[in-house]
Amino acid sequence: MKKVYIQTLGCQMNEYDSQRALGLLAAEQYLPTEDPQEADLIFLNTCTVREKPEQKVYSHLGEFQSIKKGRPEVILAVAGCVAQQEGEELLKRVPYLDLVIGTHNLHQLPRLVQEIQESGERRAVTDFHKDVDSRFLNLVSDRLPNPISSFLTIMEGCDKFCAFCVVPYVRGRELSRPAEKIIEEVEQRVEQGVKEITLLGQNVNSYGKKGETSLRFVDLLRRIDAIPKLERIRFTSSYPRDFDEEQMSCFRDLSKLCEHLHLPVQSGSNRILEKMRRKHSREDYLEKIERFRELCPEAAISTDLIVGFPGETEQDFQDTLSLVEQIQFDSSFCFQYSSRPETPAASYEEQVPEEVKKERLQILLELQNQVTRDRLEKKIGAVGEVLVERVTPKQEGWVRGRLRTNEWVHLQGTASWIGKKVNVVIEEALGHSFRGKEVESDLKRRTVCF
Repeated sequence: MKKVYIQTLGCQMNEYDSQRALGLLAAEQYLPTEDPQEADLIFLNTCTVREKPEQKVYSHLGEFQSIKKGRPEVILAVAGCVAQQEGEELLKRVPYLDLVIGTHNLHQLPRLVQEIQESGERRAVTDFHKDVDSRFLNLVSDRLPNPISSFLTIMEGCDKFCAFCVVPYVRGRELSRPAEKIIEEVEQRVEQGVKEITLLGQNVNSYGKKGETSLRFVDLLRRIDAIPKLERIRFTSSYPRDFDEEQMSCFRDLSKLCEHLHLPVQSGSNRILEKMRRKHSREDYLEKIERFRELCPEAAISTDLIVGFPGETEQDFQDTLSLVEQIQFDSSFCFQYSSRPETPAASYEEQVPEEVKKERLQILLELQNQVTRDRLEKKIGAVGEVLVERVTPKQEGWVRGRLRTNEWVHLQGTASWIGKKVNVVIEEALGHSFRGKEVESDLKRRTVCF
């Protein structure tokens, strides 16, 4: 048996693609290893949405250089968004790299590895494909990193072309996966013991809008909600303009859809939103959040925020801070603007100085952390349903799992609890999670943690 070491950088979709790679390689008699020193194939799955994860790619490749030098027969491959973006240039920059495989070509991985082994010829394969069957192989490794909660990509690519975003250039245009294949894979995951499925897409709630599949997004949610033995459904990420009332109602009406919405807003300034080409205003976003909370008041809401976008003034930044205060997000992923190749914003004038971006990011993080702490404190004493996912590392006799509203809860328990739903009273709010204990409770379907 040969061994493969896989390292994944970036988003949940990359994690899912790495599982697909394991499934493909398992058919070629590869077993996964956690030690790159003993691998026959080293597979680095990469992200280029921001500059920092892209820089990590070259750092990791430098770490693998000594392995390649000592064992030249080892195949070193780079996949994902950096591979798609750089292509042949990556081979030139890293002379000991064997394979660059783009985002639409993962299905070719076993064949390309074999060809390199036989010929010794280095390869870069980054063509875009419209072939749905190749893009969405129903082949994921049985060796799931989390046997309780699993990711599943239902669509790829993006048609929005926001000024800051590289996704359309490295993932291509929107393409929805056939609904029948999605249902089949969910059922397969459930048979493996998975209790929770997270549906993934760059703009997951625009699924099926081009008419290339038999179901709309809300219809797909309803079909998945009816699958026996599946206990929870989540999805990410949503695009505000595509998030409509029918989708909002699913949070109220579908018993398995968890009460957590991730809806990226990016900025609180209308002027910056227009420059970003986001196609929604601050007022549009606030209206959607207000209506969503009317339909599902117990839901948690998270978002993405960018500071330091080209031309962002102090007033624009204050508009973002005021939006955070007004909406009271349960959590936010906050980033300072990072120029990305090919994107329109990379050529915008009025680039904000790095020191200003860093200062604004710190102010935003401090505000969001305080909002998060306040919202967590309000849940002390409440009872919620926790799906236990894993044993807590380095803390014997403790496990952790998530509420339906997506917060982590640490509680005393054993490994036998993994996969079990436990009613928990919240006793203490930690930085971004809780400590609680199991209680006897006749909870209704909803997790009421307010």
